[in-house]
Amino acid sequence: MRFGRLATAVSALALASVMTACGSTQKTADVQATQSAGGNSGALVGVTMPTKSSERWIHDGDNVKASLEKLGYKVDLQYAENDIPTQVNQLENQITKGAKLLVIASIDGTALTTQLQEAADKHIPVIAYDRLIRNTPNVDYYATFDNFKVGVQQATSLLVGLKLKNEDGSDGAAKGPFNVELFAGSPDDNNATFFFNGAMSVLQPYIDKGTLKVKSGQKDFKTVAILRWDPATAQKRMEDILTKTYSGGDKVDGVLSPYDGLSIGILSALKSNGYGTSGQPYPIVTGQDGELASVKSIIAGEQFSTIYKDTRQLADVTVKMADAVLKGGKPEVNNTKDYDNGNKVVPSYLLDSVIVYKTNYQKILVDSGYYTQSQLG
Repeated sequence: MRFGRLATAVSALALASVMTACGSTQKTADVQATQSAGGNSGALVGVTMPTKSSERWIHDGDNVKASLEKLGYKVDLQYAENDIPTQVNQLENQITKGAKLLVIASIDGTALTTQLQEAADKHIPVIAYDRLIRNTPNVDYYATFDNFKVGVQQATSLLVGLKLKNEDGSDGAAKGPFNVELFAGSPDDNNATFFFNGAMSVLQPYIDKGTLKVKSGQKDFKTVAILRWDPATAQKRMEDILTKTYSGGDKVDGVLSPYDGLSIGILSALKSNGYGTSGQPYPIVTGQDGELASVKSIIAGEQFSTIYKDTRQLADVTVKMADAVLKGGKPEVNNTKDYDNGNKVVPSYLLDSVIVYKTNYQKILVDSGYYTQSQLG
């Protein structure tokens, strides 16, 4: 009986060992299959954009969402209407819902530290979209345009409009001096500093020589920055400058504007002060983003230029980044030195931008399919 019980026990132990081994083998196979598939097939991706009040962010959100869904991911796309607490809540909700990756175009690049730590605690990677998220180690990658170069292009287009430079980069026939005024983007947006510094790297030598004169005296970033990129704030500031500085008969010859929405507000202030007629044409006003209203304004001879950033390309790069990360790989980057967020240098992919004038909008915007001719009127 002892031998029988012993044999039975040995058989049971052997069977248990086999079952355990089978279970272990199956678990290992499941893990390997999961790792091979990235473990995130059909995963939820949280995408947060600043606002729908800007045309470009609508395009960005739509493009990112559609491209991610095409790859089989689920997407929670949110817009915060430039309200920081709203964006904070949206991110917290996406983390709670089980998002496996976050794509964030931040309103304030310094206001999300707590939420990003929550994401890091749950091993959720973060891609900063077009706006660098600052003062945190918990941002993994950054997809954007070469923002310093964008500023250089804005300033260059201002010089072209004033005929100090030709479109081919050669010196123009004009000598000046010209009265110009400077605007910058939102101080809580890291990009705004890059735009302004890029622009001033071009304009400062002309200011130093007296070829360009900032008649209001307002030259430093903090003074000329427009919080939240608000067009109404830009319009009010332009009106104040015109009232305080140009009431004696002097004219504004050029305005450095970093964004099309601000440009529209600036042009409204100028129009209210008698500009935009045959006897007193608009000054040279720059812009950025190639928004439909501003392209129409350029065609009409009002706004002079804009910087076109193909958001389709930015969405494509971001989605490729996200897909690589979710599959356990490393995404392609082309800059690992310039974008220090105050805590770390964030690996980045930078895209190129293009100056758009009335002379080339057809080729750049219509022929590329970004806009149709019927949209432009």
